Amino acid sequence: MEAKITVLSDNVVREPDLLGEWGFSLWIEVGAQRILFDTGAGRVVEHNARHLQVPIESADTVVLSHGHFDHTGGLVAVLSRARRPAVWVHPAAFQPKYSRRADGTARAIGVPGLGEESVRMRAQSLNWTREPSPLSKAVWVSGEIPRRNDFEDTGGPFFLDEACQHPDPLIDDQALWIETANGLVVVLGCGHAGVVNTLEYVQQVTGGRRIRALLGGLHLVRANQQRMERTLEALARLDPQLIVPAHCTGWKPTLELAARFPGRVAECAVGSRFCFEL
Repeated sequence: MEAKITVLSDNVVREPDLLGEWGFSLWIEVGAQRILFDTGAGRVVEHNARHLQVPIESADTVVLSHGHFDHTGGLVAVLSRARRPAVWVHPAAFQPKYSRRADGTARAIGVPGLGEESVRMRAQSLNWTREPSPLSKAVWVSGEIPRRNDFEDTGGPFFLDEACQHPDPLIDDQALWIETANGLVVVLGCGHAGVVNTLEYVQQVTGGRRIRALLGGLHLVRANQQRMERTLEALARLDPQLIVPAHCTGWKPTLELAARFPGRVAECAVGSRFCFEL
């Protein structure tokens, strides 16, 4: 049996007839389980799913990594098409969320179009993920990720109010992992909690299991060189055999990852598929 991951939304497209956007979404098949991890910004997931022959209407589970529009914008469409999937999300994801532009003005970046009660009405169940939560025997969602190291910048121009006076701690940021025979496949949406914080927490929860693969947004796009170097050192210690940087990782950090881990870094683009033996 295999775990199969298909990229439905990302910044990069390499195939004709597929569309890209500033967003992220993965279709994950683990045995008979069908999981949609994030829903992109809402412009491309349905289109790309049709062209890739991915039956998103059969999703039994939707996991939201956090409450930003580029990961939740397709939720309305997905819940309209899918047969009442179970939704797994941290409750803070539905808080109002804003980013501050360079000129000081605010931009709403929260979940568009749906609130908690609307999701509850359209889903089979709405499940809060404050703690690590099993979706099946092989698949878990992390819940809140402790910020323990001193070099990952887990902040940013993110706020809970339009006046940009109350920083958003982004406690809703969470990861998903799949347990395979060769270790854990860890999936991140944006990695706002820090990629190293995330991987170390997943290892803590799983009793120190090795990291087989790391896939998703690593939020290194604005990382300074000190943070980048310490991230690379930590990843060398954690020793993932496959790294698939996506979305908010940034092109320069992706090149640095490829240079530090030759042969282990794979391109992520809409339509990319990754398979792992369970």
